[in-house]
Amino acid sequence: MKAAIVTIGDEILIGQIVDTNSAFIAKSLDRIGVEIHEMISINDNKQHILNTFLEFQNKVDLVVITGGLGPTKDDITKKTFCDYFDDELVINEEVLRNVTQIIEGFYKRKITQINKDQALVPSKCTVLHNKVGTAPGMWMKKENTVFVSLPGVPFEMKYLVENEIIPKIVIEYKRPY
Repeated sequence: MKAAIVTIGDEILIGQIVDTNSAFIAKSLDRIGVEIHEMISINDNKQHILNTFLEFQNKVDLVVITGGLGPTKDDITKKTFCDYFDDELVINEEVLRNVTQIIEGFYKRKITQINKDQALVPSKCTVLHNKVGTAPGMWMKKENTVFVSLPGVPFEMKYLVENEIIPKIVIEYKRPY
């Protein structure tokens, strides 16, 4: 199994933050026998993201993407997923319950529409439930390539890699070890 890792975010490209997500994902995948074919960082540009998806389509078995799932205007990964997979965003009720519990229960704030929008996911995706944050992961397949989108927040990404991605790969895919 070959994989590519894509980090999305202008803040990475301008050196505002250091990308630690790629290293964590690469180590985690390597540990279960997934060959890392390529790692790249790209900007928050819809066409650039789409071109990157097309570049890796059928070139690798797995594309792991981090970033762009938050509630701000530059977080366009979910909408870009919908364009790429010819899909639409829908509210996932389980994700909405999780977001509500975190915002109202942990932060003791009233939930806003921006918070509720975190529960929007492509209708055809397998939702990767994030128990430690508000941005769910997404798992979608096109032809021979699985695309997995994870939040850019490191502790949320780590949770999803360890508790959703790695177990799913181990169960569903052949690897050398």
